[in-house]
Amino acid sequence: MSEARGPLQVARRQQLLAALQRDGSLRISDLTEALGAAAVTIRRDIAQLAAEGLVRRVHGGVALITPDDATEEMPATGLDSLSGRTLGMLVPSLDYYWPDVARGAEEAARELDMRVVLRGSSYETEDELPQLTRLVEKMGVDGLIIAPRLDAPTAGRTIDWLADTGIPVVLLERTAVAGQHEAVLESVVSDHALGAAMAVRHLISLGHRKVGLVLAGNSPHRAHLRRGWLEASAAYGLDPDATVQALLPDARSPDRDAALDDVLDRCQATGTTALLVHADPEAVALVQHCEERHLAVPGDLSVVAYDDEVAGLFTPPLTAVRPPRRSIGRAAVRLVADRLADPDRPAHRVVISPALRIRESTAPPRA
Repeated sequence: MSEARGPLQVARRQQLLAALQRDGSLRISDLTEALGAAAVTIRRDIAQLAAEGLVRRVHGGVALITPDDATEEMPATGLDSLSGRTLGMLVPSLDYYWPDVARGAEEAARELDMRVVLRGSSYETEDELPQLTRLVEKMGVDGLIIAPRLDAPTAGRTIDWLADTGIPVVLLERTAVAGQHEAVLESVVSDHALGAAMAVRHLISLGHRKVGLVLAGNSPHRAHLRRGWLEASAAYGLDPDATVQALLPDARSPDRDAALDDVLDRCQATGTTALLVHADPEAVALVQHCEERHLAVPGDLSVVAYDDEVAGLFTPPLTAVRPPRRSIGRAAVRLVADRLADPDRPAHRVVISPALRIRESTAPPRA
């Protein structure tokens, strides 16, 4: 939680200002040693003093504002001051979905003469604070771009810590609020509900009247996908209870094959002729099970995958909804850059639309 404004905090900031009066400018690493406080605490102090117009932030540290500072002509916080800044990026996987997000972030950072320090976590990580702390306190990054685990037991503590770092923070494919007053953290997300609705509308346009939904049980986006599926189904008068809704266990689960067979059994029992499946591995596995049971895709069952990582490489190439991964990374870097340039701007939440790639796994249902 945010530090209360008490005697220790006031004394530390007075010491910081006294050190700046003596030296003019200081690095954060120098201040942590001199004041005996963590880097995240020093950054918080600097953010407050900068907001009060007493200091100006410089790369890796802080400087005292003097009458000679030509702030009107060349603002220290303007875009021209971004050169050389470093952004820390933490994502839950480096081998699926997130590499394209990282590439987009690196592209945008290069355009601004900034650099990205990329680190990988995992969907099983219980506590991401150690990695985040290293990025902020040891590597001295100027901003953070992160896709945290919001279902972890430490999620609340992590979000509060992020809100208190004193540096710009942008969440990737996540949204969150922090503190007693639920301050909004900036974020960039795909409109996954829209993506699901696009898939349903495509299948309905082909003549399907029973469109089911199959989701990876560990997907952080399953609530959004289900909402989009439900809304699109209702808009076209489809009954979601008359078709298939299923959560699949992890690929390592011994129950995976049985769950896939159960989905196909339920499709046949309900007359379901089309499925939206998240994510690509689940869609591929389902189509392979169709082959084993001599069910034709798209003849007996049309399938739309969600993610489009490998859907287009499969045979038959799968129709897929493609989230704007590279654009997500680019937009996140721009949000950090804009926050560095204008610390007082309102919090922004950016929503980017996915795209539908129509391939060979969808067709009109058999008469």
